[in-house]
Amino acid sequence: MYLQRTLRDEIECKSTGLHSGRKVSMKIRPADVDEGIVFIRTDLTGNHRIKAEIGNVCDTTLATTIGNNGSAVSTIEHLMSAFSGMGIDNAIVEVNAPEVPIMDGSALPFVRMLKTVGTRIQGKRKKLLVINEAISVEDGVGAAMLLPASEFKITYKIDFDHPAIGQQTYHMTFSDANYEEEICSARTFGFLKDVEYLQARGLALGGSLKNAVVLNDKKIINKEGLRCPNEFVKHKILDAIGDLSLLGMPIIGHFIANKSGHRLNNQLLQAVLARPQSWSLVHQYRRQDQANAARPLNVPDFRILDAVNA
Repeated sequence: MYLQRTLRDEIECKSTGLHSGRKVSMKIRPADVDEGIVFIRTDLTGNHRIKAEIGNVCDTTLATTIGNNGSAVSTIEHLMSAFSGMGIDNAIVEVNAPEVPIMDGSALPFVRMLKTVGTRIQGKRKKLLVINEAISVEDGVGAAMLLPASEFKITYKIDFDHPAIGQQTYHMTFSDANYEEEICSARTFGFLKDVEYLQARGLALGGSLKNAVVLNDKKIINKEGLRCPNEFVKHKILDAIGDLSLLGMPIIGHFIANKSGHRLNNQLLQAVLARPQSWSLVHQYRRQDQANAARPLNVPDFRILDAVNA
């Protein structure tokens, strides 16, 4: 049985906004069943509630941004990833700026905050979206798809022409424990030449070695190095978990991505909504329910993605 969850108590934090460079204060409060994750801009007057759902995504450039009623909140993916990783379905997020604080560039600070107060099980089942047949999208550079599977699995491949990154592939079966141990500490990363370009245009003003892994043309310039050898691909998985959570319910299926990002992740969710014949909604689930429908897959099997890109 999958029951909805919220926080036991409210939590607060302050950190820099990645793009504005301003100090951002954020408070997260418990919410009722079926409320979902709702962002509230406390720096604005009037009704500025924005539900974190696919229909409110208004920009996927550099980060995932949601908007409604003339207001918006950007860089939500790390916090949404933490909510998903900790199994939290309902929460109110109050933020006094147009972006979520970047913290250390990963979801680890959010996970630690959530664990400090703990979660509370609510007396209503979650909706689960079960993938029954393959759904895929591609853009000529990357590809992403969802396949039938007996649980939520993720296989992700990246390929950067940089000596410190190169090709990396990671596969995981999603669970609260696996997320906390393997994924949530992976930091965002960027290239020094791109940071300089963005800052010259008023973006990434809060970016620093304290909240990102930064690379020059040859190496990582952070003195502490990486938190793990495959931190780059793990951060992409962290982002994808946050992006996919905007569907508003857990997915039972295998997410496979090759050089995907916020925009392509969003397009995959749009493709899911456009193909209701390819999935079903349930309130309880057993692995054997999907076993016969799941396509046998040798992981990682990127021949599928190669075919999509062909």
